[in-house]
Amino acid sequence: MAFDQDLVINLRLTIPSSELSWKFSRSSGAGGQNVNKVETAVDLSWNLEQSECLGPFRRQRLLELYGSRLIDGCLRVCVSDERSQYQNRQIALKRLGDLIREGIKPPPPARKATRPGRGAVKRRLESKKQRGDLKRQRRNRPSIDD
Repeated sequence: MAFDQDLVINLRLTIPSSELSWKFSRSSGAGGQNVNKVETAVDLSWNLEQSECLGPFRRQRLLELYGSRLIDGCLRVCVSDERSQYQNRQIALKRLGDLIREGIKPPPPARKATRPGRGAVKRRLESKKQRGDLKRQRRNRPSIDD
């Protein structure tokens, strides 16, 4: 995946590469001398509030969902999982795409409250009655020693 191309979220939504901001830094962890020399950690930012590719409904939905994650209106993804910058860039793009895809899904329909039917209530009460009778029979049984 080339990194100067647009990020395709779905058929109707594509984020232009001009709206994505990349920063690189030295990663921590394993990697030997490579860690000390090469900037492999990736910080991908997308300005959600100023993005031109979002409609008002999608923008509002993403703001509600990720409002606590925004820093100066930007949704950030930081990746330092792999030892190469190329792989970390791919992972960052995938994670940002997944976040946006999840955020623009329509909310699930509200639960429709229902009551159990008359037959179901009757069966439940009969079952409870039978269980209580069984326990009562165990309690009142005379012992053989008496």
